[in-house]
Amino acid sequence: MRRLFTLSSAFVVLFTFSACAADVPHLAPVEAAQRAAAGTAVLVDVREPDEWVETGVVVGAATLALSDLRGERLAWAPFLKTHREHEIILYCRSGNRSGQAARLLAAEGFRVANAGGLRDWLAAGQKVAPPQLKSP
Repeated sequence: MRRLFTLSSAFVVLFTFSACAADVPHLAPVEAAQRAAAGTAVLVDVREPDEWVETGVVVGAATLALSDLRGERLAWAPFLKTHREHEIILYCRSGNRSGQAARLLAAEGFRVANAGGLRDWLAAGQKVAPPQLKSP
């Protein structure tokens, strides 16, 4: 009986997390760029600062690292307060970290979408530019 309860509990937890992961929509770069250009969404690059410098960022994207979202939220807190009503479209290098960020923000009630990785954006012909980094 105890084993059945443990297995049932594990199934419920796994099913719940699977359902949460499925709730984050995926967008193609072109559609994500159109929503951002229309002003109904904001585009965020969740990679780290060294990656932004190395490759550039999609034109018009905010640069907010996933590590800050998981940590002190020094940059994320004011951004989220300002953009509470907007859809937040996230991308990273491959789509993995943007998916993690999307799930965190969705759990907090934000409307989010995962727009994959920078590779997808470049393949779709989207332009990149040097990041606008603030000096300490």
